[in-house]
Amino acid sequence: MESTKKPKSIPKATAKRIPLYFRYLKTLDQSGVKRIKSKEFSQMIQIPSATIRRDFSHFGELGRSGYGYDVPYLIEVFSQILNTDIEKRIALIGVGNLGRALIKNNFRKNRNLNIVAAFDANPEIIGETINGVTTYSMEDIEAIVKKEGITTAIMTVPSDKAQIVIDQLVESGVTAVLNFAPRRLKVPHHVQVQYIDLTTELQTLIYYDENYNDADLQLLN
Repeated sequence: MESTKKPKSIPKATAKRIPLYFRYLKTLDQSGVKRIKSKEFSQMIQIPSATIRRDFSHFGELGRSGYGYDVPYLIEVFSQILNTDIEKRIALIGVGNLGRALIKNNFRKNRNLNIVAAFDANPEIIGETINGVTTYSMEDIEAIVKKEGITTAIMTVPSDKAQIVIDQLVESGVTAVLNFAPRRLKVPHHVQVQYIDLTTELQTLIYYDENYNDADLQLLN
């Protein structure tokens, strides 16, 4: 394979698709698939093959015409692209069941992603420590964010509270937010928001399971 390139700037839409490509490539690899063509990959992830080829071209010649793409090699390339050597200190907003689970896990497989503070509106859990992470009052967001050097936040709050919470985060200097509520929020242009809709994710998983079982995947080898 030819060497890859990591451009200084790629289209925002492409950047958002990279984690999706990476996730499905990992699934293919775990299923024993070592090579795949853009048309087959397109059917799997429901993204046009032309878009896939254009996205991949930003990082060099990752595949060959008529051969397709080497799955382990793509995983290596995208793993390097997604990896960061700089610690990302993260705030978690909403210490309910999902929030607690995220704190307990705290990105064990990536030492550079680290939840360092949690926030909640429930006075009964203020001051509680989970897996070494202290839960603070929502009123303390700005002070703690600045003290801890936090620029990224995870929101696991109800949809009707999400806009108020993200406004607080933006005012505090947070520029990247992972939101587990599907409701679209208004933010300044410099703030990036990624939405996680668990219902959609589950529906995608079920579709994948029903249409691309192990027998189908083996045909792609």
